Amino acid sequence: MTMTDPVADYLTRLRNAVQAGQKRVDVPASNLKREITKLLEANKFIGGFTELKDTAQGVLRIQLKYNDTQPVISGLKRVSRPGLRKYVDADAVPRVLGGLGIAVISTSRGVMTDKQARAQCMGGEVLCEIW
Repeated sequence: MTMTDPVADYLTRLRNAVQAGQKRVDVPASNLKREITKLLEANKFIGGFTELKDTAQGVLRIQLKYNDTQPVISGLKRVSRPGLRKYVDADAVPRVLGGLGIAVISTSRGVMTDKQARAQCMGGEVLCEIW
């Protein structure tokens, strides 16, 4: 079965695991998902991740992070989708909850957060927002 939107599947798996109170979630690996996961780890939304080579594709095992019983990730939103891509210029990069969350931007220099894109004066495709 082919997947038409792997980023939406990634976000849905994270959202479902957080709502269920799971400690970790396994996601099929890809370069884009690996880069998004690195951004989540760098911005302290997740505890960490490891890559398992069980299958030919590989699996990302993501450790979810909680403050007492409240999850650190309170919301995820897919912005750009296959049917409707959302591109922004460097001066129109969105802020998520006044800077409390992050927007993941795919630029010509790689995947980065909204803060990094603003600092480098880069625009690109807004993949998702996480807060």
